[in-house]
Amino acid sequence: MAPHGHHSCEGDKNHDDTPEMGVQYSLYAKIDKENLECLNELTEGSGKLVFKQWEDRLNFVEYVESDADEELLFNIPFTGNIKLKGIIVVGEDSDSHPSKMRLYKNRPHMTFDDVRIPADQEFDLHTDSSGTLEYATKIVLFSSVHHLSIHFPSNFGGDQTRVYYIGLKGEFTEAHRHGVTICTYEARPNVYDHKNPLEDNVSHQIQ
Repeated sequence: MAPHGHHSCEGDKNHDDTPEMGVQYSLYAKIDKENLECLNELTEGSGKLVFKQWEDRLNFVEYVESDADEELLFNIPFTGNIKLKGIIVVGEDSDSHPSKMRLYKNRPHMTFDDVRIPADQEFDLHTDSSGTLEYATKIVLFSSVHHLSIHFPSNFGGDQTRVYYIGLKGEFTEAHRHGVTICTYEARPNVYDHKNPLEDNVSHQIQ
């Protein structure tokens, strides 16, 4: 069956499947996979499998399925800063497909207790088993994101939620933390002014 034809929320749209989409949805490569967490996953480590290249979005061999109930919570750290522009969620054309998606920015290691707070943005999802629905984020809110949490609180009535692909569209910027450190030292030339007298004192003591 095709995805639902009606759209009840802002931000979702159909897109054309072009080669450029693979470039736009390449943020999966900027995820710190070692530290990615998926809470309530049935199989440990399966949450990481749904972040993959665009060409593999319809590969239904790998997926994540919820365990105790229908909720899933992803904590996604990036290796730099991203500007998040859109998200695609591929699931089954069944009641196991998530029905809502809630986004939180820059809140590492969230738990299910933490998702009680209002999300930065949330969407009502439509069944999408072909990766044709894109949910556009509020770019102003998600222009400098080093950590993204995605909460799926419910599905369309199933006991468990199953997700095959989560695509993240946007831009990536390298982190410049080391550069700030260098600038800090360069702004203190007086450190070098005192360096030579100190070395002289040490050498005199040795003699």
